[in-house]
Amino acid sequence: MGKPDKLLVLWVFCFCFDLHNASVDPEDIACLSGVMNSIQDPAQKLRQWTKQKLQSPCNGTFSELEGVTCNNERVYKLSFAGFGLTGSISPFISNCTNLQSLDLSANFLSGVIPTEAQFLVNLAVLNLSVNQLSGSIPPQLAACAYLNVIDLHNNKLSGLIPPQLGLLARLSTFDVSHNDLQGMIPTTLVNRTVNLPRFNASSFVGNKKLYGYPLPLPKNRGLSVLAIVGIGLGSGLLSLVVSFTAVCIWLRVTEQGMAAEEGKITQLMPEY
Repeated sequence: MGKPDKLLVLWVFCFCFDLHNASVDPEDIACLSGVMNSIQDPAQKLRQWTKQKLQSPCNGTFSELEGVTCNNERVYKLSFAGFGLTGSISPFISNCTNLQSLDLSANFLSGVIPTEAQFLVNLAVLNLSVNQLSGSIPPQLAACAYLNVIDLHNNKLSGLIPPQLGLLARLSTFDVSHNDLQGMIPTTLVNRTVNLPRFNASSFVGNKKLYGYPLPLPKNRGLSVLAIVGIGLGSGLLSLVVSFTAVCIWLRVTEQGMAAEEGKITQLMPEY
């Protein structure tokens, strides 16, 4: 092979190498690196996640990284359901801007839901259920206009349910049951549609301080009303009895006093 041929081969190799690197999205690399740094993997489900593979997470629709699904050289789906992961959700998750499904359910993740999730503008499925997440539900999630599933049940989330989430036109599944949420359920999430609520009581049960339609009235609230009515009636009856007794005693004493006065007058009057 002559020198010109060697130069041609070298040029083709460099061109192909640069073309391959051009297909690697740096945002996806930052996203997955952030995820890897924020979690612990005691069950070794992600043992294939090496630094080398993180530099090229997608090859068309194929990925060598466990739990990662790609589409057109971009991270399309992250699914780590039941992996036994601990740690927290990295704010760098927002770098996966092509992500359409995020499933971290049935793990032991703690900390808060990062507000940076609002930048996942293509996200359709968000499943963070059965973890140990705390803090409030970010109202910024309403910026993810394509969301049709929000599943946050069985966590330790607190505070109010953001009414902004009810403005998500595509939202068809919403579950925040069994948390520590409080306040009134936003009407935007339970507007009636043909005599049926948008989301029924099963989406909200298990939050002791949460109230409003479609949750039923607590039983103890009914008992307290009866108790108040009973106390009121009892107090009124007792007051009536006491008042009646006092009047009777007063009349009796007055009658006796008048009788005594009449006796004195009779004795002082002369006999004719």
